[in-house]
Amino acid sequence: MSQIATSAYLHGVDSDEQARLSLLNGLLNVGSLRELGLRGGERILDLGSGTGQLTRAMARAAGVRALGIERSVEQIAEAERRAALTGESSLVEFRRGDATQPPLREDEWGSFDVAHTRFLLEHLRDPAAAVRSMVRAVRPGGRIVLEDDDHALLRLEPEPPGFALLWQAYQRSYVWLGNDPLVGRRLVSLLVEAGAAPLRNTFVFFGSCAGEPHFPSYIANLSGVIAGARPVILQAGLMDAESFDGALAALHDWSCVEDAALWYAVAWAEGRRP
Repeated sequence: MSQIATSAYLHGVDSDEQARLSLLNGLLNVGSLRELGLRGGERILDLGSGTGQLTRAMARAAGVRALGIERSVEQIAEAERRAALTGESSLVEFRRGDATQPPLREDEWGSFDVAHTRFLLEHLRDPAAAVRSMVRAVRPGGRIVLEDDDHALLRLEPEPPGFALLWQAYQRSYVWLGNDPLVGRRLVSLLVEAGAAPLRNTFVFFGSCAGEPHFPSYIANLSGVIAGARPVILQAGLMDAESFDGALAALHDWSCVEDAALWYAVAWAEGRRP
């Protein structure tokens, strides 16, 4: 297995992926907003804002226009479309740009109360550069909030046949692209390296079981992220097509078992600019 030269986003930006992201936001945003604990009036910078659902939710909670930075023109177009549909265009501004060098005006640097990112650092070859830009973007005393994955935390019980190898191949596809599937365990270190004072380290639970109303949605998200990685996994030789498809089919069958249970957690770390 040879790694490609530069990091890349694993999941793509087509309509199916945007639908998966929308579903994921619906499942996770309540927990993210609870942990953020916005009190109102905060100026918010959201790096890697994607389709903008959480950006808009943070803006609603703060009552102040939020700024989202996103690299993908497709994601920005979808974010703006969704904001217009809900009559919330005035709540948010989306700019195209790189998280490691956000397109902020000179007077905007050091002016935000909260700089936030979720599911971005795992897709960057140099996540520390993005965190440094977040520290620089907030005012002294401002908060830097990192939410990201440590894919080793996933547990399925009873485990579907072939799933361990499938999940291992999925994680290795991140490495092949130059990314880090375990970055969640490094969030506090990234804050410290960027010059922030760490305040809190916790999880946002992301799990369910058969019988819960949203269990099919959790399975749809899990199946979707794995299926979306199929081209990379096959190209990198991490798994053969027959084994991949068989394990994914077994995951679908497992989701219909009455005692199926899924545990996962999104890593969360918060720091403050001195």
